Amino acid sequence: MLILGLHKTTLLDYPGHVAATLFTGGCNFRCPYCHNKDIVQTTESLVPLSETELFSFLEKRRDVLTGVCITGGEPTLHFDLPDLIRQIKALGYLVKLDTNGTNSNMLKFLIHAHLIDYCAMDIKNTPEKYNITVGALSNSSFLDLSTVSTSIQFLIQQSIIPYEFRTTIVQEFHTEADLRAICKWIAGAQAYFLQSYQDSEGVLQKGLHAHSAETLQSYVTLCRQYIPNTTLRGI
Repeated sequence: MLILGLHKTTLLDYPGHVAATLFTGGCNFRCPYCHNKDIVQTTESLVPLSETELFSFLEKRRDVLTGVCITGGEPTLHFDLPDLIRQIKALGYLVKLDTNGTNSNMLKFLIHAHLIDYCAMDIKNTPEKYNITVGALSNSSFLDLSTVSTSIQFLIQQSIIPYEFRTTIVQEFHTEADLRAICKWIAGAQAYFLQSYQDSEGVLQKGLHAHSAETLQSYVTLCRQYIPNTTLRGI
């Protein structure tokens, strides 16, 4: 498993838990607004964390932490992810997975095997605008969204673990009409979070902008017509 980062303590990444967050290297998307550029591109300047180092840390922190958030990059690209999670859970930790939903088979396996306790799935945009939002060069670039749709429907229909969908809202990519279309796509969702875009040095593409707080709140109001449990994050 390629682990390219570890936040030793977070109160934000795993709702209701004091957790550590580990970052797996590599991603099948290149979202322009992603702020984990080096992790997504597996930049050579990053020194991987060995599993020995990871589990030594987790063993020592068992009295402080209750959960581990696994994010990326895209964790489900790694075939050995289940083995890593088994070792984490053997220490008594709850596990949250962040995913883009493109590996629906892995997601189903992890949930049915009771290897994850919470899932946060990113919904990048409407199906029609997914290509440009995840870094394709043009709308004509082909992206098969069938696995993403499968993951959406699986999470909505299963009752094994709590989950959330979330969308990072960027002025250049998201409009009111887009939010309405997304909500229709994920109708029936347990929870939906709108996240305000945050600029940083690590972002893949410079020059992007957040919507105003007023606009974001209007999007929340709109989304609640379809998904009552819609919340704004990052403001």
